[in-house]
Amino acid sequence: MAERPPGKGGPEEGTPEYDWLYGSRGTARPDDATRMVPKQDPASGRASESPDATRMMPAQPRTSDSSGRPPGGGARTATAAPPPKPARPRRRLPRFRFGIIKLVILLWLVFMVAVPFWAWSKIDKVDAEPTGARPDDQPGTNYLIVGSDKADDLTAAQQKALGTGPRGGTNTDTIIVLHTGSGADTRMSIPRDTLAEVPGHGTQMINAAFALGKAPLLVASVEQLTGIHIDHYVELGFGSVINTVDALGGIEICPKTDMDDPKARLDIKKGCQEVDGETALAYSRSRYVSALSDLDRVGRQGEVISALGAEAKSPWTFLNPVRYFSLSMSSADAIRIDEDMGPISLGRFALAMTGDSRTCTMPNLAAPSDPNRIIADPDRSPAVFRAIIEDDVVPKNLCTPTGRAR
Repeated sequence: MAERPPGKGGPEEGTPEYDWLYGSRGTARPDDATRMVPKQDPASGRASESPDATRMMPAQPRTSDSSGRPPGGGARTATAAPPPKPARPRRRLPRFRFGIIKLVILLWLVFMVAVPFWAWSKIDKVDAEPTGARPDDQPGTNYLIVGSDKADDLTAAQQKALGTGPRGGTNTDTIIVLHTGSGADTRMSIPRDTLAEVPGHGTQMINAAFALGKAPLLVASVEQLTGIHIDHYVELGFGSVINTVDALGGIEICPKTDMDDPKARLDIKKGCQEVDGETALAYSRSRYVSALSDLDRVGRQGEVISALGAEAKSPWTFLNPVRYFSLSMSSADAIRIDEDMGPISLGRFALAMTGDSRTCTMPNLAAPSDPNRIIADPDRSPAVFRAIIEDDVVPKNLCTPTGRAR
């Protein structure tokens, strides 16, 4: 082995042999950058000074940060990834169904509003404004309802069944003042045989005013008799009763006795029963089955109106589009209203007719000059008229089916 010159990395004189790779076998040189790593004996746990062996350092587990990368940005140690969670299915069907429901509700609301407006456009309008002096405007709204013998809206078969011809409506079988206001609604019937002052024609039966001057003269006669300002006029024909009852599928009436009236084409037994439109009309027209004649008929007319209202305001009317449409159109085909009565006023009228109300007949007495005619009771009728004029409640003791004192 060749000698190394001094200063070239060899051992100096007087020092132990120096290993250039691992340092001195004795004391390490302070300027040496490396030193020998003693080997550890696995049995004793002590370090061995064997120069011929190197020691393997145990590997330390790497830790990773929250991003999954090891410290220092090194490559991520490959580990077994957990199985992916199954994707939850997207629930599109309920949202789709909800959209359909909203569309159906919207169409239903449009239908409910459009049908009455369309029906109103089909109704005949008449001039009912009277001439001359009139009562001042009063609180609430007063409708004059006239049931005429108008039969030209009936079919030939219906005219034959009812025993009526195609008259144009020259008489009034029904005269009702309907008051709506802050309190309960009131329906007051005025018997057709009531003697009253007809402007320009002297004292007449009040239904003669319609034959003499149609709606304007009848309105003027009612206003002069009662002092009640009439805001709107509604005329109903025979067909309105028949078609409306049939559109509702019938109504219930409760006659207290058997009724056989050939002139009205009526033959029914006593007791509550379902009837169709023709029977309902005959029941409300009959006047030859009792001693009070027209006064009892007024009570039956109120019964039919109340039964119509009970059927019309049932939920089924508004949930069944066919029934709702049929009822609206059948009512429009046989009704006349004043020219100032818009669709909103007509709707309020319909609600009042179908709602709960106090039903009365004008307090009356037999006329001294003719027992077959009647007059307004001078003692009791003013209180009823005044209650309506002042938008007050009609006294219960004055509100009777026939108008006679109890």
